Amino acid sequence: MGYSKNLAAGLLAMFFLAPAVLATDPDPLQDFCAADLDGKAVSVNGHPCKPMSEAGDDFLFSSKLAKAGNTSTPNGSAVTELDVAEWPGTNTLGVSMNRVDFAPGGTNPPHIHPRATEIGIVMKGKTEASMVVSFNSQNPGIVFVPLTLFGSNPPIPTPVLTKALRVEAGVVELLKSKFTTGF
Repeated sequence: MGYSKNLAAGLLAMFFLAPAVLATDPDPLQDFCAADLDGKAVSVNGHPCKPMSEAGDDFLFSSKLAKAGNTSTPNGSAVTELDVAEWPGTNTLGVSMNRVDFAPGGTNPPHIHPRATEIGIVMKGKTEASMVVSFNSQNPGIVFVPLTLFGSNPPIPTPVLTKALRVEAGVVELLKSKFTTGF
């Protein structure tokens, strides 16, 4: 019986104290807002908003994703970014998209997006392919793993990389020579 009274007292205390405790993150984003890319006003979560009467086609999907990128790169892939600068209607929504095109045998280098989660949909192809990826950030950022390890400036010392990767110094030096110009 004592346990039930303590449980009931605890639940009542939680119920009455709950309004005083805020345990959620408020959503920092606002309603739809087309970016005023030329605006000079300070905005906490994006560009200042255009008046709705001036937004025009800013909320329409950008045709930039409809065009394949040039896959004549060392990796055989091309990334077309679509953020608020290209699609002003996404301002303050916390989203962005990319189109990734692959030549036969092409790859997208190992990478991370430090400010976002990424989800992708293959739109076409098995050899020559295209996909669209979406991010839960209007500025996801990107860090290319090979470039970070082997093309950084100042460079990561070769002995550190040989020990971490368990390879000979010649392998590390070869890889460093491949990433002197970036992607």
